[in-house]
Amino acid sequence: MALSFETARDRILGCVEPLGAERVSLIEACGRVLLESFSAPWDLPPADNSAMDGFAVRSADCTPGASLRVSGYIPAGASASLLEPGCAVRIMTGAPIPSGCDAVIPFEDAEESDGRVLPRGTVRPKDHIRFQGEDVRAGAPVMPEGTVLRPAEINMLASFGRSFVSVHRRPRVAILSTGDELVELGDPLPFGRIINSNALSLAASVRELGAEPILLGIARDEPQSLRDKLAQGLDADALITSAGVSAGDRDFVRDVLADMGVSPVFWKVEIKPGRPLAFGMRGKTPVFSLPGNPVSTMITFEEFVRPALLRMMGHRRVLRPTFRAELCEPVKKKPGRVQFLRMRVVRRGERLVAASSGDQNTGIVRTMVHANAIAILPADCAGLKAGDFVDVHLLPWMESIEE
Repeated sequence: MALSFETARDRILGCVEPLGAERVSLIEACGRVLLESFSAPWDLPPADNSAMDGFAVRSADCTPGASLRVSGYIPAGASASLLEPGCAVRIMTGAPIPSGCDAVIPFEDAEESDGRVLPRGTVRPKDHIRFQGEDVRAGAPVMPEGTVLRPAEINMLASFGRSFVSVHRRPRVAILSTGDELVELGDPLPFGRIINSNALSLAASVRELGAEPILLGIARDEPQSLRDKLAQGLDADALITSAGVSAGDRDFVRDVLADMGVSPVFWKVEIKPGRPLAFGMRGKTPVFSLPGNPVSTMITFEEFVRPALLRMMGHRRVLRPTFRAELCEPVKKKPGRVQFLRMRVVRRGERLVAASSGDQNTGIVRTMVHANAIAILPADCAGLKAGDFVDVHLLPWMESIEE
C-alpha cells in the first residue's frame, strides 16, 4: 500500500542518524555542523581599542575652543601608552587605548595644524572605543553543539585561535543509474539511447548540500549487472539508484536489493510525480530507489533524500521553509495524491505570486530549469483557481524572486 507523502518522509527521517565526528581545519568547516559546544577562552576584544582612525583624547579636555597638543602616535598592534592631560595621541583603528583616554575623535571631526588638534563638535566619554569583552566575555557560551558553521562562525572561532574543530562527518553518497538505454556523458550516442544525465544531476545535488557524491556508473537491466554495482554502493554511507524501481518486466532494483540484505521500508508514495519511490535500509545505510524520469528523480531527491542526508550531516533543520504564494493562473488536479508543481515565484509588493514554469510532464527538464520553486498541493486538493494560495518552497539554485 502506498504511503502518504508525510508518512513516507517521516519514516525515512526516523531511520537515519547523524554520522560520527571528524576534525577539520576552519577553511574546510564552512557549512559543516559543530559536534562540540564552544565557550570563549578570553574576552573579545581582549583589550580596549579604537574603533576609528583619529585622536585618542580625554573628553574633559575637549571643551569648546580647546586646542590639544599631539603628543604621540599609536598604530594597530603597538603597545598602549599614557595620555597626559591637555594632549591628544594619533591612533589607528584597532590600536590599544592609552591609559587616561576615554574617547576617540575621528580625523574627520577634528582640525590638525602645527602639532595641535582642535576638536569639532561635542566629545562624549566612550565615543568610538571598543571596550574589552563588549563582544564576548571570557567563559561565555558562544556556539552550542549543532551549530551550522557559516562565515560568521568561522570568523568567531578564528578570533579565539581555533584552527581545527570537530564536526559531523560528511556522508559518502553512492549514485547508480540503471537502464539498457543509457550511455555515459562523452561516449558515442547511438540512435535510441540517452545520456546518463540523472547521475550528474544527483551528484550536483549531493555536492550542493555538502555531501560527497560517488558515481558508480550504469547498471544494465539484468540482475548480475545490478549486483556488481550495488555491492560497491552499499559500502557508502548512503546509496541512491535511479530507474528500475517500478513494476515493469525489467525493473529488478528492489528484488536485487532485497537479495543483498536491504530491508524494505516502503515502496510507492501517494505523490505526483515520483509514486514508484522505494526506500530501504541495510544496517545503518539508507537506500533510496528513485524513479528514472529526470524531473521525478530531481523532485524526489529534493523532497526525500535531501532531508535525510542533512540529518546524517548533523543538521537539525532539514526541511526547507514554506511560504504562501498566490496563484496567477488556475491549476487542474485530481484528489488522491500530493502533487509537486514546478513554479516561477516573484514578489509583488508584500505578496509572493506563483505561475507554472511550463509543461509539467516529468520528462520536460526545461520546466525544471525555469523553476525557482516547488508548489506542494495537498492530497485532498481538487484543483485551484487564480487568486488561491499554495505552499511553496524555494529551490537552492533559485534566482532572485524580485520582479
